[in-house]
Amino acid sequence: MVTEKYLAYDLVIFGTKGDLARRKLLPSLYKLEKTKKLNKHTKIIGVGRANWNKENYSEMVHEALEKFMNEPIKTKFWNKFRKKLYFCNIDVNYIDHFSKLKKMFDQKNKTIINYLAMPPNTFGMICKGLAMYNLNNISSRIVMEKPIGDSLKSSQYINDKVGKYFKESQIFRIDHYLGKETILNLLAIRFSNSLFIHNWSNKNIDHIQITVSENIGIEGRWGYFDKSGQIRDMVQNHLLQILSIVAMSVPLDLSADSIRDEKVKILKSLKPINQKNIKRKIILGQYSEGYINNKLVPSYLKEFNANIKSNTETFVCMKININNWRWAGVPFYLRTGKRLPIKNSEIAIYFKNTPTNLFKNSLKNIPQNKLVIKLQPDEGLYINIINKVPDIDSTYKLKEIKLSAKYSKLFKKKTIPDAYERLLFDSMIGKQALFVRKDEVEASWKWIDNIINAYKKIKLKPELYPAGTWGPQSSIELLKKDGRSWNIC
Repeated sequence: MVTEKYLAYDLVIFGTKGDLARRKLLPSLYKLEKTKKLNKHTKIIGVGRANWNKENYSEMVHEALEKFMNEPIKTKFWNKFRKKLYFCNIDVNYIDHFSKLKKMFDQKNKTIINYLAMPPNTFGMICKGLAMYNLNNISSRIVMEKPIGDSLKSSQYINDKVGKYFKESQIFRIDHYLGKETILNLLAIRFSNSLFIHNWSNKNIDHIQITVSENIGIEGRWGYFDKSGQIRDMVQNHLLQILSIVAMSVPLDLSADSIRDEKVKILKSLKPINQKNIKRKIILGQYSEGYINNKLVPSYLKEFNANIKSNTETFVCMKININNWRWAGVPFYLRTGKRLPIKNSEIAIYFKNTPTNLFKNSLKNIPQNKLVIKLQPDEGLYINIINKVPDIDSTYKLKEIKLSAKYSKLFKKKTIPDAYERLLFDSMIGKQALFVRKDEVEASWKWIDNIINAYKKIKLKPELYPAGTWGPQSSIELLKKDGRSWNIC
């Protein structure tokens, strides 16, 4: 009989020595221990190529927590957490090595969750090794890090390899942006407030902006990044997921498939960007030398191990249209880049102006109302409206004001969970709503492939922009031509 609230399971982390595991997964698991989300009989098994025992692994985990966690380690929770840690020395290229892993499980009583924090080209081999030793029973799960592949064809190849050994209901494709509290709140904001549910369409919305900016550069990942670029690395991987949630219609319910069905409809409704229209729809950029936080940083082509002839984009700005009744005529402007002034992720929804202006004497042009959803930093909602300035004069004096719903102020006693905490926990309880389905991956890659093929055929090169600026000037002009401008982050 289970006496604890949450069932015990065995979590296997393939690639446990890597940056993702040390920076995100292990700190998130420790925090789940603190919040009593881990059953005392749960095992966390790190897999890697090292002659380590339980103590060696515990030392590495402790070092990772000290380095990457934003809070001190408390002895009480660490002692409980370390008891759950085990290590298995495996080279995933050798199937017979998986026999070592089988000996560490108690399959009769526990679900096995395999977290693949490794390159996607290893996924098929890992799943084959697990299946060879019957570690893929119906209660077992696979958590796969995106991006999956670098094209529709490669993503299908990887998904098919995994699909040979695990059913779709067992596969959890993770996109950490979907675990952010403000993204989750989008469903609540949109579908529980009549103020928005009746105004979330082309009848009242003028346009929507999605910005994901980073002030960091490549950070030692030049070889990987140069093969992918910002379109594959960020647009396909994160921004299209955000767009699909912003634009989706009301799902039948909050079940995983109901939500993902609506997201897929949006991805399939994106108007193609091809050779004919790409120059009107997309701006590519690559950062040159400049200043971040008053510190001189090198250009992309002078980063460590760089190829000075690279034309890979570090910035992309897009104007996207959705071909359906709800969003006809409403442009979605997306931008994302590296070495921009600040780290910031937000969604800005601009509403249409009033038909007439009764207050011309005070404001010649009334600014559009807008709703800004901040994903990071300063998570929360911000609404800009026009308000009368308190005054005894008979004439109206208007001013634009911002209504703030900052999470840190609204929920002072609540700690906002990290995205990986939530997604790890959902994988443990078998909830797939925040994970990406196979047809979502394919629909987004199909649309992205057309763009990449188009800019390669016309040899569209990225424009240089100084590090510390908001990208090429042409990205500002893209909106200016439409009589719009980027939201000031």
